[in-house]
Amino acid sequence: MPIYEFHCNSCRSRVNVFQRRIDSPVGAVCSKCGSGDLTRLVSRFAVVRGEDAMLDSLDDDSLLGGVDESDPKSVAAWARKMSSRFGEEIEPEFDDMIDRMEAGEMPDDLDAGDDGDLSLGEG
Repeated sequence: MPIYEFHCNSCRSRVNVFQRRIDSPVGAVCSKCGSGDLTRLVSRFAVVRGEDAMLDSLDDDSLLGGVDESDPKSVAAWARKMSSRFGEEIEPEFDDMIDRMEAGEMPDDLDAGDDGDLSLGEG
């Protein structure tokens, strides 16, 4: 069941058209202005990789390239990149710590009450 994306040439909106069957003709009109003057777009897609492929990517030098361990902003950017790359949700406490690092605080400067657990959310 495909979803086609179009650009409305009249009102410049993005229009999504759901089709029940792939072989059905696409009769699209803009849901905002009703125009039929649409241009089909190439849709974004995602590639799902298995755990082995994700673990193999740990050998990729670009994963750690450019990380300055003494710069909290650099470490925070790396942590967000890792979370995004592996599709893990960040626990609220860790997200708060990353926000503070992005503001320039070093982990040693963070609250003494932190237990130091920097794990990502459970997958």
